[in-house]
Amino acid sequence: MLEQVPIDELKPGMYVTQVLEQSGNLQIRSKGVVKSQSIIQTLKNKGILLLEVDLTKSKHFNDNSAGDINANTVEQAETSESVSASKPKPVGKDSISEASELYENALSIQSKFITALNKGAVTDLSPMSSLSHSLIESVFDNGDALSCLTLIKDADNYLLEHSINCSILTGIFCKFLGYNRDTIEQASLGALLMDIGMSSIPADVRNAQLPLSDDDFAVLKTHVEIGTSLVEQCGDISDLSLQIIEQHQERIDGSGYPRGLRGDEITEFARIAAIIDNYDEMTSNNNAQPSLTPIQALKRLSSSDGLDQELVKQFIKCIGVHPVGSLVKLKSGKLGIVSKVNPADPISPHVMTFYSLKGNHFNEIKKIDLSHYDDEVVSGVKPEEFSLNLPKFFKEVFIHQAPN
Repeated sequence: MLEQVPIDELKPGMYVTQVLEQSGNLQIRSKGVVKSQSIIQTLKNKGILLLEVDLTKSKHFNDNSAGDINANTVEQAETSESVSASKPKPVGKDSISEASELYENALSIQSKFITALNKGAVTDLSPMSSLSHSLIESVFDNGDALSCLTLIKDADNYLLEHSINCSILTGIFCKFLGYNRDTIEQASLGALLMDIGMSSIPADVRNAQLPLSDDDFAVLKTHVEIGTSLVEQCGDISDLSLQIIEQHQERIDGSGYPRGLRGDEITEFARIAAIIDNYDEMTSNNNAQPSLTPIQALKRLSSSDGLDQELVKQFIKCIGVHPVGSLVKLKSGKLGIVSKVNPADPISPHVMTFYSLKGNHFNEIKKIDLSHYDDEVVSGVKPEEFSLNLPKFFKEVFIHQAPN
């Protein structure tokens, strides 16, 4: 049964078939289920006034055969590009090796760009735009392997890795939310550049133990204005990317900086960036604070008043209870790296086991689907709990011996 629904009465779970009235020249590019309240707010912001809803399909919110209406299915008709539903490669030796090569190249490009930027030798953003494009290509084609690398942390490379990880995770999350390819790349570029101003902050302030003194925090906060100014001097950048840089430290309760914006004064992409910035920071070892396991970090995100909790819920759905790349301890006494989430059974992911806690030694790497195996995840763990140099093991052994 079709019914006309004003935007103020639209609810998550409703199946939208078309826009009937709006205050602009925009259009919904696909039919589907509205996934969250934040999506509805975005539709309002884009001038959507009245929609046609199929109530019979609205009952089946969890029916995977139905499409999804997301904020960016509403785009200028002449510039919109549909996101393809390509199936990513399974995590294995070949896909990990390919993703690792891209990741190492990304670190090199980012390092050279920051060095040149600090010397005043950068005239445009083309190296970073090209890098963002390459990362998003891999997100669509090899997303799980790339996700894996975001959780293999090297404290010595924190600032560089953090930017790359945020770019990758932003791409993955925006893809999950259904944004079109061009928008995903713009968001990814914004995340890649949002902490570029940190390179101008003194190392003793960047690496100071938390909590920071008032003076140190005042200095640290200037990285947003510095980054914005540096990027604007480099030439053309989209408003979407620039707003991420300007607003990623703002919080919906007004507690953020530099402007103390609240709620919808902060763009949805900046709210996405805030979630991912926090998540990657919490799961990283750096001089300021010890890392958390992914599940501990997700719990912290879920209790933060400053973050958009509708988007936090979607982010957890996106990466799973045990995200790809997580180090987990199994009931059998083995350690493994999560290689694939299992949407039908979230607590039973696919895992690559590689270490025996009973014998305190490395084993042959084996890929198992815990939903079809007499074993289970006991907890997420950190490599330092077992004196494991995970980055070294990953680069020297795991990449070469992982099964395809």
